[in-house]
Amino acid sequence: MSPLFHFRSACCVALVALLALSSACASKPPPAPVPPETVAGERAPYVIGVTDQLSITVWRNQELSVLVPVRSDGMISVPLVDDVQAEGLTPEELKEVLTEALSEYISAPDVTVVVVEMNSNVVSIIGGGTARSGVLPLRRETRVLEAVAAMGGFTVWAKRNKVKILRPTPGGMLEYRFNYGAFLKGKAPDSNIVLKAGDTIVVPD
Repeated sequence: MSPLFHFRSACCVALVALLALSSACASKPPPAPVPPETVAGERAPYVIGVTDQLSITVWRNQELSVLVPVRSDGMISVPLVDDVQAEGLTPEELKEVLTEALSEYISAPDVTVVVVEMNSNVVSIIGGGTARSGVLPLRRETRVLEAVAAMGGFTVWAKRNKVKILRPTPGGMLEYRFNYGAFLKGKAPDSNIVLKAGDTIVVPD
């Protein structure tokens, strides 16, 4: 075969490879914009989740007051009304549900709902880039670097500039990026975002 044929074949192969690479890059979704910061008074109310521990108090009805866990099916068991959906509700919403249900049995029930253990309010840290992986409870406002530090910090092999934060939402999974080097240089000050329950931090090595 002529050298021209080989040259054209090589060009075709290179073009196909370039198109495939371009297609792969185009199919990869870009990182989500940094979520806006919230301030005290503007934060969303706490939503009850599975494994949370709730204190249900009915004033002047001690026999109806219970300390109950939210089961894996999202329900709690309360005297007189049996199983009640708790997962996905705020404490105030659950109070309204229980007040209405108990009003069939007692006059003007005064119900209080307190989340005594926020066991569902956790984030996960995975990957070989931290000293250990696992689940971290969110007892207060926690950011990416604080969560990494709580898991023993970065390892020497960690790809600190390729940290991902995955956040499930009703519209699908969002992916945020955290570049440790850029953050230290002040080039990405907003990337150290406040974490939410259900987030997963991926720290590769």
